[in-house]
Amino acid sequence: MAKKCAICGKGPSRGHLVSHSNIKTKRTWYPNLQRARVLIAGRPQKVYVCTSCLRSGKAQRAV
Repeated sequence: MAKKCAICGKGPSRGHLVSHSNIKTKRTWYPNLQRARVLIAGRPQKVYVCTSCLRSGKAQRAV
């Protein structure tokens, strides 16, 4: 599965998981990607799009 949004390019971000005792371990946050039929250059394609692009209307769904 692709880990980047086809519209905005949002991808995984990395940081630390910090415990109560302040021990830091590395972790990764992944964007909420959904496979959707989207119009790209006027043609419908199935691509992975983040939910924020779907909700905001940046990705125009193909019927």
